[in-house]
Amino acid sequence: MQYADKISPDEIIIGKLGKTRGLDGTLKIISLTDFENRFDDLKEIKVGEKILSVEKIRHIGGEIFVKFAGVNDKESAKLLTNKFLTVNRSDAAPLDDDEFYFFDIIGCEVFDGEKKIGTVKNILRTGSNDVLEISGAKEILIPALKSVIREINLPEKKIFVDMTGLEEF
Repeated sequence: MQYADKISPDEIIIGKLGKTRGLDGTLKIISLTDFENRFDDLKEIKVGEKILSVEKIRHIGGEIFVKFAGVNDKESAKLLTNKFLTVNRSDAAPLDDDEFYFFDIIGCEVFDGEKKIGTVKNILRTGSNDVLEISGAKEILIPALKSVIREINLPEKKIFVDMTGLEEF
């Protein structure tokens, strides 16, 4: 996924605006968060480079829609399509000790013992477990399992893994 190039390190992306719905300026939210009700209590949100006031959030048929104050027609709403929705990192939902945000993991260097095997390029959601997509001498996939990932050191942006028992990489 390509992220907007002007996202501050103090912000996190929680969604992206999709197509318009109806004629009143309502837009679909493509959620990029695991927190289903993340949008429900928002009063304002950064959309691209602007902070907009949220007039209404609606859940319809498993989808989320937003109506912004001052965006009152389909043409005005179309100008917001494909823009990312961000909030301050300090407003991120709290996590348990063994949970991490994807945006914190992407970009970390990955080591098997002392050997650097690459950098986390992406995280794939497979259903049974997440998989780290590593870019290095060659592209490899590493399952995000406690038996494989030994340590995640976010301050140093390093992940230590044990590849024993996995296919040769």
